[in-house]
Amino acid sequence: MKGRGYITQMSFDGYGVLELQKPVHVPFTVIGDLVEVRKTFRRFGRYIAREFEVIEESHLRQRPRCSHFERCGGCFWQHIKYREQLNLKKELFERATGIEAPIKGSPKIWGFRNISNFIVSTRGIGFKQRESQNVVGVKECPIFSNKTSNFLLTLKKFMKEERLMPWDSKQKFGEIHYFSVREGKFTGDVMVNMIAHIKEVPSSFIDYFDFADSIYWSFKDDSRDEPRGIPVLAGGSPYIREKIGDTIYLIHPNSFFQTNSYATHLLLKAVLDFIEGESVFDLYAGVGTFGVYLAKRGLKVEGIEINSPAVEIANKNAEINGVDARFSVGDVKDVEIGDYDTIIVDPPRKGLKEAVKLITKSKVNNLIYISCNPQVFVRDYKHLKENYEIENAVLIDMFPHTSHIEAVIKLKLK
Repeated sequence: MKGRGYITQMSFDGYGVLELQKPVHVPFTVIGDLVEVRKTFRRFGRYIAREFEVIEESHLRQRPRCSHFERCGGCFWQHIKYREQLNLKKELFERATGIEAPIKGSPKIWGFRNISNFIVSTRGIGFKQRESQNVVGVKECPIFSNKTSNFLLTLKKFMKEERLMPWDSKQKFGEIHYFSVREGKFTGDVMVNMIAHIKEVPSSFIDYFDFADSIYWSFKDDSRDEPRGIPVLAGGSPYIREKIGDTIYLIHPNSFFQTNSYATHLLLKAVLDFIEGESVFDLYAGVGTFGVYLAKRGLKVEGIEINSPAVEIANKNAEINGVDARFSVGDVKDVEIGDYDTIIVDPPRKGLKEAVKLITKSKVNNLIYISCNPQVFVRDYKHLKENYEIENAVLIDMFPHTSHIEAVIKLKLK
């Protein structure tokens, strides 16, 4: 499909939309751009521009900071002024949910990510292109760390000395698949995790990465393209620490933690502002990110989490912070909710599913729903609205330079 015209809106996943015979999704554009599309391809039932030119630039544009922008798929909106990014996210959220909510920007928009999972491939070390399996080799990552180039240079020297092969995704062969680095933005702690298809840890591994406070070697026994393996501590501490306000969190290679340390305090404060009463039940507790913070403010917290290692860390987090919070292993669909003043849910990407019935049956007066996907929230709310109504909401930008947004939504029992 070919044609020329102005970008008139943004899609939920960040493409500029050009209305031709059918809508065409044009990457790295913004409302107000005049574009000429020369070639498209179809993916998941829609047309995406493959060859195009921006004839006239929108006033919403800025110069991207990263040298890999438009090739690397990590950031999609670096070409849009940050204030305009926030406006667009607010509009997209309202379009998806019908909720008009204020938005709070990230305190930092560069160097904010506390983790980066570099794909180690025969095509380079870096990240995938958008809508592609191709890996773009990178030398920098401005949203992650100013030490990125040093991390990657050390990795390459280590692999060269040990004669380790990068992963070949076509042949399903190789030794090093992912290189994961975490930084405690407020503590300075660094964790290195090598995800490899060999169990034996090379003798020089610890020496090469001695700048890290925690060094892991994770054996990966499958070919799935995800940065996970069975972690074995090779050197240093089993955890690194991150400090959000006055709360300290332990972080393990396979545990989830909010990726933007600087905006996490805004997220926690938004949840706190929506709390009612004194007793809180955290249905997807993870490592206790919300629960420990709330307990530190005098609330009585109990949490449930299906991942047992995460529960172990959550209870350690409660202990090191000296708070009254208790976390248990369990599946939310099997839990009996007792007499609590507030329920917090931060569900996985698939949403609440069976937990919807559990929540509505509990008749807890105050429900706080944390969502990184407005469409999933809308689906869940179709079931929740029989018993709950939306009272308030606030948006927190945890993901600058992307179309993603985190929402904290307060629902009250009817």
